[in-house]
Amino acid sequence: MMAHELTTLLRTLRMGRSLAAKQDIAEVSAILGTGAKAVRLGDDCAAIPDGGGYLLLASEGFQDSFVRSMPWFAGYCGAMVNVSDIAAMGGRPVAVVDALWSDTSEAAASILTGLHDGANTYGVPVVGGHTNMRSTHNSLSVAILGRARHLLTSFDAQPGEVLIAAIDLRGRWHDPHPFWDASSGLCGTEGVARLRGDIELLPSIAEDGLSRAAKDISMAGLLGTALMLAECSGIGMTIMLDDIPRPEDAPMERWLSAFPSYGYLLTARPEDAHAIMARFRGRGITASVIGRCESTQRLDVIWADEKETFWDFTRSSLMGFAP
Repeated sequence: MMAHELTTLLRTLRMGRSLAAKQDIAEVSAILGTGAKAVRLGDDCAAIPDGGGYLLLASEGFQDSFVRSMPWFAGYCGAMVNVSDIAAMGGRPVAVVDALWSDTSEAAASILTGLHDGANTYGVPVVGGHTNMRSTHNSLSVAILGRARHLLTSFDAQPGEVLIAAIDLRGRWHDPHPFWDASSGLCGTEGVARLRGDIELLPSIAEDGLSRAAKDISMAGLLGTALMLAECSGIGMTIMLDDIPRPEDAPMERWLSAFPSYGYLLTARPEDAHAIMARFRGRGITASVIGRCESTQRLDVIWADEKETFWDFTRSSLMGFAP
């Protein structure tokens, strides 16, 4: 591999729309503030202390173009991605509500059927929401409530820990979108049991004290998600691209821009890494150590024999949280 290949790859990812969308968080937080002192902005969910644990609250919105082109799958994702956010915090889902706007009842039916199927698959009830079938557009947002005994957060990665990627590679692309779907084809009894068991891995890892920091791989892609985790924790990272779990036929650029239905980054003490990876691998999920946490305030990337800085927090913040 030539040095310019890594430079070009990182420049493309750095300038992409998905990472730019995460930079919008800085403007939002500047207007809304940081919220209650007990709730930190930047996590996958708001974690609200509640008795001996935490209530988890999150929401997702979907672009009109996606909802219009894939209405059933958009509804399914309304449940799937929210459940993933709850799991990334070490929690289990309790219930979801939706807000739906559609221009016809037929369009609404397809979206709601997808939401119903996704909710049933992951075992989380739809308990209410808002519906407008006389809108000029089709759009969907879904909010979720969960509960955690012990948190996985974006704020507790420490220098000296390793970075683990766990990704279910048993999926397929949803062209032309960057979605790697290892979920929606598993609606039968056996598939449902598998998906629910896979999600359960995250809270069990948190409760057994094997990790304290995690994020699910979002639309920002793997490097963008790692960047968000590093910024919130106030650390740096070095990531080895060749160690990232990846389908054999997936080009590196496309894979680093992908949003997998089941994909998580976790940090852990080196002595706990094997136990974490064994849990994922025991369920057929590919898991590897892909990097290390450092105190550099940079995210550096190694590909073959080349190394380059993807982001330097001393020069620029992503979400407005870096010093």
